[in-house]
Amino acid sequence: MDNNENNNINNNENKSDVKTKSTKGILWKTATVGALSGILGGGASYYGMSQLATANVPSVSVSKDDASVSNVSTKSAGTMTSAFNKVNGAVVSVINLQTQNSSTDFFGNQQQTQGDNDATSGSSENSDDSNSSSSGTLQTYSEGSGVIYLKSDGKAYIVTNNHVVSGSDEINVILSSGKTLSAKIVGTDSETDLAVLSIDASDVTTVASFGESKNLQPGQSVIAIGSPLGSEYATSVTQGIVSAKSRTVNITDNYGNVTNQTTVIQTDAAINPGNSGGPLVNASGQVVGINSMKLSTSTDGSTVEGMGFAIPSDEVVTIINQLVKNGKVSRPKLGVSIGSVSELTTNSRSQLNLPDSINYGVFIASVTKNSAASNAGLKAKDVIVAMDGKKVEDVVSLHSNLYSHKIGDKVSVEIYRDGKKQTVSVTLK
Repeated sequence: MDNNENNNINNNENKSDVKTKSTKGILWKTATVGALSGILGGGASYYGMSQLATANVPSVSVSKDDASVSNVSTKSAGTMTSAFNKVNGAVVSVINLQTQNSSTDFFGNQQQTQGDNDATSGSSENSDDSNSSSSGTLQTYSEGSGVIYLKSDGKAYIVTNNHVVSGSDEINVILSSGKTLSAKIVGTDSETDLAVLSIDASDVTTVASFGESKNLQPGQSVIAIGSPLGSEYATSVTQGIVSAKSRTVNITDNYGNVTNQTTVIQTDAAINPGNSGGPLVNASGQVVGINSMKLSTSTDGSTVEGMGFAIPSDEVVTIINQLVKNGKVSRPKLGVSIGSVSELTTNSRSQLNLPDSINYGVFIASVTKNSAASNAGLKAKDVIVAMDGKKVEDVVSLHSNLYSHKIGDKVSVEIYRDGKKQTVSVTLK
C-alpha cells in the first residue's frame, strides 16, 4: 500500500501499531491500538461468539435410582463444519529454515549464530581464521501457515504472509496429509505482508477458492484455520465473527516507527502465533482473508482478547496475481491520504456535504504536493466514488482498482465535491 495513501485523516486517528515478533520459532504479528477519535470517530465493534454444533454428544438420563448413558447419541454437523471440510485439505504449515553458523570464540568455545539475519554476525575484532570456522546447518527459525489456491502446469501455489518467509534460506511446507515438501518463493510483497510459494502439485488434492471480501458483513460467522504454536497443531480451527470488514491499522518496525498502514478485516476468531498466513473462511467454505496479525495489548498496556486481523481477499487476489506474473508488485500512486465513507460518523459525514444516497466511496483527507492527485486538481474532502467507470466501495476496492493499472495510465475518477458530482482525469505516477 502506498505510504502516502495511509488511510488516516490525522495523527490521532486509528492509532494502531503492528509489530512482528518471534517466540519459540513461531512468527506472528501483534498490534497495539489506542483510542479512536477525530473526524472518523467510532470505535471497534464487539459481538458475542457463536457456537459450533457439537458432534457425538451422548445424552444422559437420571432416574431416582441411578444415572445411565442413553444409547441414542446426537450427531450434528453445523454450517461451519462443512466450510472447514471444504478448505481443510488446502491448508498447510510453512516452515522457515535459516542457516545457523557454528564458530569458535577467542577461548575456543563453540557458538551458534544465525547467518545473515543475526545482527551480531559478520566481521569481528578477532579475524584469525584458526579461531573461527563455519559449517552452516539449516534449522527451523519460525513456523506459520498458508493455503493452496491454484494448481497449474504441475505446480501448486500457496499464499502466506511475507513475514512468515522473510529471511529464509529454505522453505518447507507440510501438507494436511503430513507430507513435507520443499517450496520455492515465487514473490513477496512487504507492503501488504503477502507472499506466494510454489510446490510440486503431485500430492495436492484440495485447492481453496476465494470469496469476495467486499460482501462481508459485521456479525457474519467466519473460521480461522492454521497451525497455532506450530505444525504440532496443524489445521486447528477457531470460530468467530466479522467485527469490522474495513479497519485501518498502522504498521510499525521493531523500533516503534510507523512504516505503513493497511486496511484489514477485524475478527474475534482466535488467532494465535503460527496462524499467520492461514485462511479466514466464510460459511460457504471460501477464503475471504489471510490471517496476518492480532491485537495483544492497548497503548496503556491492558491485555486485549478477541481482536485478530486478516488481509481482505479482494486485495489478496490482486497482489498474488502480480506476484505470480512478475515476482513483485509495481504500484501506481495517487498521492493522497484516504478513508472509507462507511466508517464515518454522522457528524464527520456532514463535513463532506455528501448526498444522503451516497453511503460508499473514499474521502480524501489530504493531498501530497506534486502528486498525481495534486496535478489533477483533487482536493481534501473530495469523495471518490468510481474509477474508470468501476464503483469504489471503500479503501480496499480503490486499491484493487488502482493496482490493476500501470504507472503512466490515464484514469477517469468520479468524485463528489461540495455535494456535486464531477469527473477528473488523473495520470498515474
